[in-house]
Amino acid sequence: MMTVSGFSPIKASAVSNEKIQKIEQFVEEQRSMSKIPGISVVIVEKGKTVYQKGFGYADVKQKKPVTGNTLFELGSTTKAFTALAILQLEKEGLLKRSDDVQKYIPWLKLTYNGAPQTITLNQLLHHTSGIAFNSIALIPETNADNALELTVKRLQSQQLNRKPGSSFEYATINYDVLGLVIEIVTKKPYDVYMKQHILEPIGMKDSFVGLHQVQSVEMAAGYKIGFTKAQKYTPPVYRGNIPAGYIISNTNDIAKWMNLQLGIDPSHSIDKQLIYDSHIPDQTVKPFGENTHYAYGWGILQENDKKYILHDGENPTFSSFFIMQPDEQLGVAILANMKTSFTTSIGKGVMDLWEGKSVTNNHSDSYQKLDQILTTTCIFIGCIVVLFMLFLLRIMRKLARKQRNWTSLNGKRLSLFVLHTLIVAASMTFMIMIPKIFLGGLPWAFIKVWAPTTISLALYSVFAVGVIYFMFGSLLVFTKRH
Repeated sequence: MMTVSGFSPIKASAVSNEKIQKIEQFVEEQRSMSKIPGISVVIVEKGKTVYQKGFGYADVKQKKPVTGNTLFELGSTTKAFTALAILQLEKEGLLKRSDDVQKYIPWLKLTYNGAPQTITLNQLLHHTSGIAFNSIALIPETNADNALELTVKRLQSQQLNRKPGSSFEYATINYDVLGLVIEIVTKKPYDVYMKQHILEPIGMKDSFVGLHQVQSVEMAAGYKIGFTKAQKYTPPVYRGNIPAGYIISNTNDIAKWMNLQLGIDPSHSIDKQLIYDSHIPDQTVKPFGENTHYAYGWGILQENDKKYILHDGENPTFSSFFIMQPDEQLGVAILANMKTSFTTSIGKGVMDLWEGKSVTNNHSDSYQKLDQILTTTCIFIGCIVVLFMLFLLRIMRKLARKQRNWTSLNGKRLSLFVLHTLIVAASMTFMIMIPKIFLGGLPWAFIKVWAPTTISLALYSVFAVGVIYFMFGSLLVFTKRH
């Protein structure tokens, strides 16, 4: 892929050109491997932006390069903003993290094994509420003003899959519940409150809370992998999921956000104690990753006597990764306009290179692998479809030429037809049930939005083969040679 830089990198005088060169080479290699159309990178250190550069395109068709102004959906790195708002409201005396969520949302009554449960705001913040990961599929497609309430109401029909506070299970909808709590206690829409009380005081004036707020030509086009390359895609609007994944920002503003996390806030816009508190991990449960516990919208990693504050984010067509080392007041942020785990790999690699460590280029992305399998499957199924079509046309031609005649069903032919129908029906049912059997009950509608674009063609191709095979087999049963 061609290298495109939307703006010249900012370089600190103390940093060698060799280190910068290694970072740029690494990012470009990873971008080429991942097929990400556009990436924005920023590094802050001791309160200064020491490196910033755009790679590739914000819009491939228009050849619009990524710049420091290019806007991206953040995905789940949004959660730290929502968590900070909760801490801020607690300081103002409007809520307590130890409160039962029903104090604010009385109708949200959830059960575990049929027994009513108390879920605290802290448990929602730490993903120990007992709400299952697959609850993400409940989030409705809507741009309504009351989207948050509509989203949280979807939980009313769901059972918890573990006792609240017993263990960690990441569930993005936890933060949508918190977003609704923010609306209720502030008596303001979530997006309005966050813009006025979090983003603007920090100086993130080019950032937005949800796509409906965006009034800028700087918004990047979103992509997802399909047929081994980036495909432009417009997913449904999930306005009720904004508190968990839909703040829109750029690396200019994210540099300010990371400096705030690192204790550097010249405007004193946010209480430093709140920032410190937001980095305190929940160690009452087992870590969710190697040496990593969850705090307030952040993962806290202890590695080689160093503390790292990090989080990744993925939406259907965007991804992000933030990682910070507070002792060195060092932070790295990566924004990308495609859903891929390569974004996280790039962020970790850039941090390692800045710290003088070596990196490897052996990362692989499960969605990219799936796309490769599906692409091959589509080609194979396409050949099968053509083959069965030829067989079908051949039988129909013989019927037209009276080389085959229609025949009545006898016992043997009836048995064959029933068996043939059962085989096709069982195969089709299995295809429909795959998500329930192998993917935790996630529906096909959800999978089509989040999975590679090839999944839809592969699914339709399988059904096409089933229909054509059924027609071919049926003609063999209902006809005989003249």
